Amino acid sequence: MANLKDIKNRIGSVESTKKITRAMKMVAAAKVKKAENTVKASRPFTNELNTMFNKLLKAVDTNGDFELKITQAIDNYPKLLENRIVKNVGLLVITSNKGLAGAYNANVVRKTINKIEEYNAQGIKVTLFIIGQKGIAPLKRKAKKLNCEVAKTYHRIMNDPTGAASNIITEDLAEYFTEDKIDKIEVITTRFRNMMSYFVEEWEVLPLSISSGSEEELDPLIEFYPDMHCILQKVVPLYITNIIFQSILEAQASELASRMTAMSAATNNAEKMINELSVLYNKSRQNAITQELIEVVSGANSQAG
Repeated sequence: MANLKDIKNRIGSVESTKKITRAMKMVAAAKVKKAENTVKASRPFTNELNTMFNKLLKAVDTNGDFELKITQAIDNYPKLLENRIVKNVGLLVITSNKGLAGAYNANVVRKTINKIEEYNAQGIKVTLFIIGQKGIAPLKRKAKKLNCEVAKTYHRIMNDPTGAASNIITEDLAEYFTEDKIDKIEVITTRFRNMMSYFVEEWEVLPLSISSGSEEELDPLIEFYPDMHCILQKVVPLYITNIIFQSILEAQASELASRMTAMSAATNNAEKMINELSVLYNKSRQNAITQELIEVVSGANSQAG
């Protein structure tokens, strides 16, 4: 039978772990509610911006003669609309900085690896832009084996997602695209569904195109000043940055929901283990007492005989 002291020490160890997992569950639960509200509040804006962008893009003749003042890559919207033969693809992969979130990061990394292998099979080179330490570490290790390049990494963004941080990523992606280093850019993120579930998906970012099924047209009474091209030059950076920002918000909410679920399961498992160990401890203690009684009785009988 197991040693009583060892069982008692193990119960204490599991109790300590249970306290930690319960605290992490409570923290994640508090944060995920805020993240859920942020995601749900941002989705209507994203949908309306997408609608407006599609209307505007359909109304503008990008093949005509016009001049634009370009100070950075994101301002060169005609280049961002350019469809070309895909030889190089950029993947923006969004993971978290912290672990203990169940299979969240593993699912995103697995999806990324599968996507890289698909492109490799087509003879297309892949360049990675990685957000989050939990994606940076494994994908950097596998980059050489997967025959891909890690161009940029972003460590702190997932700690506090902001529009300013999304602007930096957008400019990096636009720079690679306008310099013809990349012919297509996709985001691999997770779509938040509810507190209990999310799913990994990919969003196409560049080249810019009109969404399928978008038949809406601009109101003919709307006038643009100074012209449509200047307006589109301002809308394009906002549109791309919002895609990146929305994907980060979705990923953050998914990560927190996954951590809350994982810590809840860990707490339940710890409670179950404590109960089992307590039963084992009581049985071992009872057996020890019984054995002592038997020895006492046997000793008394031998003396009496």
